[in-house]
Amino acid sequence: MHADSALSHDDLLSVLRGVIDPELNDNVVDLGMIQHVTMNNTGHVDVYIALTTISCPLRSQLKNEIVSKLSGFPGVSSVSTHFSEMSPEEKSALMSRARWKARTDAERTEISPATRTIAVSSGKGGVGKSTTTANLALAIRDQGFSVGILDADIWGFSIPRILGIRERLTGKEGKIDPITGKGIKIVSMGFLVDKEETALMWRGLVLTKAVEQFLKDVRWGQLDYLLVDMPPGTGDVQMGLSRLLPQAEMLVITTPQVLARKVAIRVADMARRSHQKVIGVIENMSGFTCEHGTHYDIFGSGGGEWLAENINVPLLGKIPLEIHTKETAEKGPVVLSTPDSAAAQAYVKAAKKLTSELLPPIEMAGCTARIEDLVESVTGS
Repeated sequence: MHADSALSHDDLLSVLRGVIDPELNDNVVDLGMIQHVTMNNTGHVDVYIALTTISCPLRSQLKNEIVSKLSGFPGVSSVSTHFSEMSPEEKSALMSRARWKARTDAERTEISPATRTIAVSSGKGGVGKSTTTANLALAIRDQGFSVGILDADIWGFSIPRILGIRERLTGKEGKIDPITGKGIKIVSMGFLVDKEETALMWRGLVLTKAVEQFLKDVRWGQLDYLLVDMPPGTGDVQMGLSRLLPQAEMLVITTPQVLARKVAIRVADMARRSHQKVIGVIENMSGFTCEHGTHYDIFGSGGGEWLAENINVPLLGKIPLEIHTKETAEKGPVVLSTPDSAAAQAYVKAAKKLTSELLPPIEMAGCTARIEDLVESVTGS
């Protein structure tokens, strides 16, 4: 889907499949809640939603998420939502779907639908994606949220080293317990191999299965945010994540370099082709200021602004180069080890934008009736 093309009807429904009902653990399209969706030639989208009760406590949250999911896609200029109440027949169909979904355990992940999932992505390696993931996780944790990190860069795992954690994953009863370090729940292939230098000679399908197991077989518990440190590029893992977690959003990391930003735009294009929302850009290695105050644009300038403008998303932050960043492996992420540094403050500001200016986590407030309530409403018993 090119940047100047409009969304088809099927595209609109695919985007809306990223809106998950938090109690029934399924998307609003397959639950039958989306009755109609249209897009006119000016780019205005009308979405007609049927709720189990018109007084749904999460009605405004649903509206915000639907608007957020659709906004920013090619050709979409504005979005309107229209709510109605389901008929008894529609409630019965929703109940049947919810029961079927509950029985299909193989399709479920251990990630709660109430968890906001952010895939930290880049078009190429070496742009500081993992460092950004670790620092953002710490900054979000410091706001009082519960945070997890899934290190999905199976070949190039580095989260354990960046956070200075050397432990082994354990589990029981067929489930894996994440490692808790620095107040964050973490899963990484680095907690399974004997040595960090071990080369994993795995092909795409095996990599995807590994990430799928980390999502389905790990006891993540209730998280507000899950940050996924993605491998670079646009391969099988990226496509698998959009299938397993349709509600996941993408954060793109780039550097000021022309090559990096032009490669990064491919990642954003892949996300939108998979109907995954891109929420913002962070520019890393954004110049160096020496002790005398002279600023040097070592890798050029303007890359973050260019990318954000071209994919129509906000630039959430520009992370400067500092000696503290180089010493991450020895001292820990800058948010933890040097909280007063310019880089740490840039991460903190970016994290606050993620948690406040953009869509916050959905609270479990009972938007749809539970299955028992649905049974009563349909049968009258």
